[in-house]
Amino acid sequence: MIKLIVGLGNPGRQYEKTRHNAGFLFLDRLVSDSNCDWVRESRFDGLLAEIGGAGGKVLLLKPSTFMNRSGQAVGKVARYYKLAPDEILVVHDELDFDVGVVKLKKDGGHAGHNGLRDIIAHLGTKEFYRLRIGIGRPPAGKVVADFVLSSPSKSEWILMSSAFDLAASCVDQVIAGDMVAVMNKLNSK
Repeated sequence: MIKLIVGLGNPGRQYEKTRHNAGFLFLDRLVSDSNCDWVRESRFDGLLAEIGGAGGKVLLLKPSTFMNRSGQAVGKVARYYKLAPDEILVVHDELDFDVGVVKLKKDGGHAGHNGLRDIIAHLGTKEFYRLRIGIGRPPAGKVVADFVLSSPSKSEWILMSSAFDLAASCVDQVIAGDMVAVMNKLNSK
């Protein structure tokens, strides 16, 4: 069972609609669909919400630290609620997937993603689930950091929104822990 879904992103208006904030944007979608609100929890260095569905209830977390310090908030919440790593799902942007592709996996390295790197360091393991939302690669000659911190085009935004729709349709199964069925649905697209 998944008890915590973490969305990765950077705080601040200048980052709100950027590719790197795919995790935040997805969680905002879940909160909006559930008619609940974010609550600032300074002891956890983040914003928390709770949603429920057929699969039960789950905590949502948006760290209020910058991306490369995301593990600080995740570690605090995991310790406080005594969560095992396999009860945590981290939602993040994925450079290695085309825009709009969404896939679920368990464990693995950080592949240069600083948010994942910090979560692995704070949890002491890489044995957590990841929902990876494709943002594509930058055009030749464009700096990766500039690309991920910029906003997607209208056509890219439509593809990302479709990925959010598909992933949101699986949330009840994710909460219930039916990860194999979700992997089969998402990873075969």
